[in-house]
Amino acid sequence: MTHHYAVEISLTRSAGAGELRRARRRVAFAASADRTRLMTVQSGKSPGRALHRLRHRLDRILPIDVLSTHYPDRHGRVLLNVVLGRNADAQIRQEAAANGRRPRDVLGERITAHLSCEQRQRRHRLETQLRHLLTDHTPEEILAFAADRLLRTHPSE
Repeated sequence: MTHHYAVEISLTRSAGAGELRRARRRVAFAASADRTRLMTVQSGKSPGRALHRLRHRLDRILPIDVLSTHYPDRHGRVLLNVVLGRNADAQIRQEAAANGRRPRDVLGERITAHLSCEQRQRRHRLETQLRHLLTDHTPEEILAFAADRLLRTHPSE
């Protein structure tokens, strides 16, 4: 049975008008304002096949960096389709072979570790900025300002 999957296309740079026109002849999509991300729906027997099919259709037209399923599966995971350079591919395959593992598992662990590190760094920067704010303002002032700002930018429905 064929299903339809929402796919996000991340580009390595902004796509030019000509590139987008050529791509639209093959696939219908919506582009972000800066033309670095596209959204489309792709059919396939599985999410992996849908991503593979889309890469096959657009890879020579657009500067694709990563294809990903837009919605997490029932386990909360998002599927990525990444084409690695020769050196990165060789390094991952070598590490996988040395440890008796699959290359995709090694790559998945590296991506997860990088995202965890980035999240820790963001949290640390936020804590540092908050400590700096607390030297000049009371917690109540900061909280009231943040609440006011959030309510103005995201009014309740």
